[in-house]
Amino acid sequence: MSSEEFIPVGKISGAFGVKGWVKVFSFTDPRSNVLSYSPLFISRRGEWVEVKVTDGRTQGKGVVMALENITDRDQVLPLVGVELAIKHSQLKPTGKDEYYWSDLVGLTVINLQDEVLGQVDHLLETGAHDVLVVKEDGNNEERLIPFVLGEFVELVDLNAKLIRVDWGVDY
Repeated sequence: MSSEEFIPVGKISGAFGVKGWVKVFSFTDPRSNVLSYSPLFISRRGEWVEVKVTDGRTQGKGVVMALENITDRDQVLPLVGVELAIKHSQLKPTGKDEYYWSDLVGLTVINLQDEVLGQVDHLLETGAHDVLVVKEDGNNEERLIPFVLGEFVELVDLNAKLIRVDWGVDY
């Protein structure tokens, strides 16, 4: 399976208790959504391996879960730091003008004058709205563009791998 089919949804951050439960730092919003995916996949020696979630809950600011065939704390320790992922096909369909961040990363960003501003490197959540972090090839500088449809973002074309924005090259 290609690694491009998988979307990270969390990371194992430690052991929880003595029965093999794992602490998970969830990348989902809300964080408890990571519990709604089964199976999950972990990367082992460069290959994705399926793991089944048998139980889980929110615990403080994090999430804890039990994974099938992990029954004691010693089995968890080698997994600390390992990412948890799902297949793209496990995502619920989005509505009109809704996008998963993972679908936006890597898209080329151009402005209304057809000038290429770079590619979406990642997104930031600021509270008011999400922000595209755009980088040009060979340039470490970042361009931060508010992801506000109809105001700054004119078009998102996933098929063409393109985002058109109302943003100048000198902003």
